Amino acid sequence: MTADEIRGGAQGAAPVPLSVLDLVTVGAGRTATDALRTSVTLARQAERRGYHRYWVAEHHSMPGVASSSPAVILAHLAAHTTRIRLGSGGVMLPNHAPLVIAEQFGTLEAMAPGRIDLGLGRAPGTDGATAAALRRSTGGTPIREGADDFPEQLAELTRFLDDDFPDGHPYRRVHAVPGPIQGTSPGGLQSPHRPPVWLLGSSGFSARLAGSLGLPFAFAHHFSARNTIPALDLYRESFRPSPVLDAPYALIGVSALAADEEKEARRQVRAAALNMVRLRTGRPGLVPTPEEAEAHEFSVAEQDFVDTWNADVLHGTVEEVRTRLDDLRKRTGADELMLTTHAHSPDVRLRSYELIADAYGLPAAGGAPQA
Repeated sequence: MTADEIRGGAQGAAPVPLSVLDLVTVGAGRTATDALRTSVTLARQAERRGYHRYWVAEHHSMPGVASSSPAVILAHLAAHTTRIRLGSGGVMLPNHAPLVIAEQFGTLEAMAPGRIDLGLGRAPGTDGATAAALRRSTGGTPIREGADDFPEQLAELTRFLDDDFPDGHPYRRVHAVPGPIQGTSPGGLQSPHRPPVWLLGSSGFSARLAGSLGLPFAFAHHFSARNTIPALDLYRESFRPSPVLDAPYALIGVSALAADEEKEARRQVRAAALNMVRLRTGRPGLVPTPEEAEAHEFSVAEQDFVDTWNADVLHGTVEEVRTRLDDLRKRTGADELMLTTHAHSPDVRLRSYELIADAYGLPAAGGAPQA
């Protein structure tokens, strides 16, 4: 693993690499099968247009989000792509045994050598009851965000990935397979790659930890915009060079939707915001249609939430979206922008990524970057 497997190269006129975050959203009237087919189409489009990486996020117990099993989805996407980096944005480490994650991502690395990223978060990716079911919590013990033992879980996972538990450790003879043990076995060969570990966060905890360990950092600007600059500052201030990176590397997740007409973009993000209203008030469901959102009578509190939420969604014509992306990049100094687009219609999502690629002159199919 080298810094070259982490840092991307900007394409066309983009100031930094552009990437994709997919929640595998399921719209009303559609199935999870439809959503997963859209993910394949989107991943192939992203690869064709020069997006740098494609991540899938772990969420649970949300009818409108079909990404509960990132490793399974990534294996499917690996079979349908050839070049684009694939990864988790992220896997929620406290939900899983570190050995299981090491095995899953070692398997992915064997399927797509040199193309896999392992992004890790410490939140449950769901509500407390679902987190308790995932983690087999009993007796009503509150589910913590993992702040107390996350560094220890991370260290254990890293040792499984590198197969370097010290002598005397109880796991010294336990090996994640596929993994380095195969290369040290008689007659064995092993890929020189192993998935680079990223830390994900929406506050300062993971920012400081990523910096102190010299790891790349991904910040969830798309739902924690007020904390973006403080967290990135903390990451850079805390950064210590490591065998992985000699300088900080930070990407930010950005909610963005470009449409051919500004009015249509507003319709689409209003529907996505209604979905968030329902999620935040304990009524998660499928992503509603724009028509349903237009007919919905928002309460004052709901409308305030929608206005606040959509203020951080970069939406409008592609010229407006590009201007706001450029401004966000300048304000944050992010090394990479990872775009996530929430809409009921797959066609709307696909069109948005295509428009943004065109706006920055990213490569067209089979051709060189546009001027």
